[in-house]
Amino acid sequence: MSSTHIFNVEMTCEGCSGAVERVLNRLKGQGVDNISISLPDQKVIVTSTLTADQLLEVIKKTGKKTTYVGTQ
Repeated sequence: MSSTHIFNVEMTCEGCSGAVERVLNRLKGQGVDNISISLPDQKVIVTSTLTADQLLEVIKKTGKKTTYVGTQ
């Protein structure tokens, strides 16, 4: 069953949000269903069967400061 997880990610430019999108896109079909990134709000919303901890680890691979907010 999928849950929608919200993360605050320190993103300053399109390159930052692109990096986050790339790492999450690699998991499409492997647990990640949908990704929504808001650069102005510095929010990443992911619908996934993966746990929040798993997603946090993936997003942190970009080197961006990331915090888990909660589920939608």
